[in-house]
Amino acid sequence: MLKKEARQITGGLSKPSKMPGPAHNLPAWKCLTGAKLAKVPGSVCAGCYALKGRYRFKNVKDALSRRLQALEDPRWVEAMTVLIQGEKYFRWHDSGDIQSLKHLKNIFTVCKRTPETRHWMPTREAQFLKQLDPAAIPTNLIIRMSSHMIDQGPVKFWPWTSTVTSQAGRTCPAPEQGNECRDCRACWDRSTPNVCYGKH
Repeated sequence: MLKKEARQITGGLSKPSKMPGPAHNLPAWKCLTGAKLAKVPGSVCAGCYALKGRYRFKNVKDALSRRLQALEDPRWVEAMTVLIQGEKYFRWHDSGDIQSLKHLKNIFTVCKRTPETRHWMPTREAQFLKQLDPAAIPTNLIIRMSSHMIDQGPVKFWPWTSTVTSQAGRTCPAPEQGNECRDCRACWDRSTPNVCYGKH
């Protein structure tokens, strides 16, 4: 499969300016948990960046919707593999989240087919993670379970987590680095149990 066809099937990848590699995004308004949390004051999702700004432009919303619909295409796994091959780092869902257990298992297959790539996926969809043994996750993928509320501690049921704080103590260095990862790879690192982001 050529990359041109793969992009047509999947809707293509996104290129977040702060990241060391490409990403895949879905519409935040279709997050199963996040769309509910967006209405809860004090939640991390209450000020979701992916529901504001350029994400409200029609062309962006249309592209996100195409990527969501593409998840049902039987060629999606192959097409995503073609697009990701050769990348050193990849982020799943710079907006949006896991849609189903089938979706998550398809992501696992893509990760297994791209062993040279380090994959990172933040999620709030605990219902899917609770059906998994962390040992069954491809070794080149880290899934971080994100706490729902600002200043809430990390969840206890999952080995890799992320939190958001309004206080001192964040571990993400991006705000001092032009809002870029630069040489930090903590989010992709299984030896870092929790990454704490500053409220933004």
